[in-house]
Amino acid sequence: MVDQAIGMMVALGRVTPDQDWAVLREVSQHTNIKPRRVAELVVLWGREGQIPSAIRAELEDALDRNGPTQVPGTTPEHE
Repeated sequence: MVDQAIGMMVALGRVTPDQDWAVLREVSQHTNIKPRRVAELVVLWGREGQIPSAIRAELEDALDRNGPTQVPGTTPEHE
């Protein structure tokens, strides 16, 4: 499941696999949810299009800190 989540973030978030692992760890630390569960939520998001808003917010922040990204479904800040 972790590998699937990393693959999704590489494709959608345009970060490297190493950066993705850092993203999972950061989201885990900031939400007090184990990295494996965060990965499950990311994969479910890819399949079903839904993720808890708190997880999404932390994911967006972590992706911003770790790479040049825009989470799908969000509006760029300059618009």
